Amino acid sequence: MLSGVAFALGAGLIWGVVFVTPLILPDYPGIVLAFGRYLAFGLIAIPIGWQARHRLRALARADWLEALRLSFVGNLLYYSALATSIQLAGAPLPTMVIGTLPVVIAIASNLGERSVSWRRLAPSLLVIAAGIALVNRAELRHLADAGGDPLRYAAGAGFAVLATACWTWYPIRNARWLRSHATRSAATWATAQGLATLPLAAIGMAVATAWDRHAGLQPIGLPLGPEPWRFVAWMLALGLLASWLGTLWWNAAARRLPTSLAGQLIVFETLSALSYAWLLRRAWPD
Repeated sequence: MLSGVAFALGAGLIWGVVFVTPLILPDYPGIVLAFGRYLAFGLIAIPIGWQARHRLRALARADWLEALRLSFVGNLLYYSALATSIQLAGAPLPTMVIGTLPVVIAIASNLGERSVSWRRLAPSLLVIAAGIALVNRAELRHLADAGGDPLRYAAGAGFAVLATACWTWYPIRNARWLRSHATRSAATWATAQGLATLPLAAIGMAVATAWDRHAGLQPIGLPLGPEPWRFVAWMLALGLLASWLGTLWWNAAARRLPTSLAGQLIVFETLSALSYAWLLRRAWPD
């Protein structure tokens, strides 16, 4: 149990970085950041997959199709929506919406599994919900005072809700596969998802580059954009740490904990993201 919590904490600390990346690279559309991140993830997974080729060969066609589904929804669609939301509404609003994930996942998974009694689950859910409200109080006040285009904020909120839906579905589905394939390594499954993501991200980046060059209203010089070295460095860092290592640690946590309890520990991601955003802003909430 403690090792599962430790793995979930590590994944949350790493995943918090993805919330500030769209602010560090504001000239890149959210969908391009998603393609870049998971293209790097897929390329990093190739040598790792070569080392694990014998274990990967043991995966059936149905397993690879499941990895493809998980990669599309939990990787590309989720991060495209999240990064776009952050660029439209700033970090506080998306972080607040994504911060509901522990409660949403715990409720959704327990509705299907009933692995933990509601009486046992309720106190921790209430504490997390209260903590999210308290942590985000200053951010809500900042949003109220910020002004700006209400339609832009509304669009950002919509993309944040889409990201939340993607990451409600992903950990529940992923945990079911891991528990039903107990002999498979979490590292092998993380690598399989990276390899499944590679063709999706490569095709997406190719389409985005063609659109940028021939139909874009404000071309930014894709595939590398206006800050090529910075873009490549951040994408490689996200691909290795946030995508591969974070997925590996989360898979390890999911195997050791009930989904309804593991889902609550995504609160570590929310707290990390808020902390990193405040550090980037060089200001702490009142």
